[in-house]
Amino acid sequence: MRAFPRNTIGSDMEEGALSKKFSLLALGVAAAVVAAVAGFTGTARSATAGVTPLPSSSCGPIVYKGSGSPDFIVASDLPLQGAIRHQTVQLSRAEIWALANAGWKAGSYKIGYQSCDDSTAQTGGWDTAKCATNAHLYASSRSVIAVLGTFNSGCAKIEVPVLNRTSLLMVSPANTNPGITKKWDVGEPQKYYPTGTRNYARVVATDDIQGPADAMWSKALGYKKVYVLNDKQTYGFGVATTYRSAAKKLGITVAGFEGWDAKASSYEALATRIKASGAQAVFLGGIVCNNGAKLMQDIKSVDPKIQLQMPDGFSDPNANGAPVSRRRL
Repeated sequence: MRAFPRNTIGSDMEEGALSKKFSLLALGVAAAVVAAVAGFTGTARSATAGVTPLPSSSCGPIVYKGSGSPDFIVASDLPLQGAIRHQTVQLSRAEIWALANAGWKAGSYKIGYQSCDDSTAQTGGWDTAKCATNAHLYASSRSVIAVLGTFNSGCAKIEVPVLNRTSLLMVSPANTNPGITKKWDVGEPQKYYPTGTRNYARVVATDDIQGPADAMWSKALGYKKVYVLNDKQTYGFGVATTYRSAAKKLGITVAGFEGWDAKASSYEALATRIKASGAQAVFLGGIVCNNGAKLMQDIKSVDPKIQLQMPDGFSDPNANGAPVSRRRL
């Protein structure tokens, strides 16, 4: 979570430190995947002589620098197009590093790696049809032993049930929607695990923790009236909703709650409504690559004094426009 005051915040050094922190997190996630593969016994797959690459329509070439040939493939399923690419490429590189550091092995198996894309040029981010296609590719492949992904919770809700039916391990570095693993919306999380056995894990806190934590920070900063926005996606709406509920319990007035259109060319009308509400701050529930830079720009242009607060979806300073740390917010 992050709040940006009126003054210039950060510097090139801070931006570099943030990027370094994300890189270290990516390495930790990748290492966790290798360790999970070594200890996971749920897969019905058995090693064969050589592996069959996943198709180039979705994935890059197999990367393997160990001895002989790999027994299995670990595939990453990430949005590699659009503004979020800066982060997801780091995750892909981290997986290669983790495998190399483990000698291209997980337990007694020799492991290769393929980077797969769940985004399209048209969406500039994850795509529902692409997520479904990829999931079926992994599930039908005898060579894939695990999947690193997904990045977006909405994509995970499509892929997890497909992979669960073949007991294929999935570890996510970024999914925060609670319903994938916790009782949340109707039928969750059971509907994602048709076999009744969990095959999915994640290494980040969920929105039912992050949203209230953000609200507690708003309270600590002295905000009494906040306008809550979301990007209309699974993650953004979820974290905005939990923030709103917690803020009300803490005595903070929620002046408004609405979604923003990621394809809009201007947010001045929205910014004007926010200013008219008398809100001291705006909570931006969503991801920065959904036109977040333009949204922040217009809000601050209409009301330079208003404060902006956002969750981890705005953690990449290089996504979707000029680096956030260089902006006057």
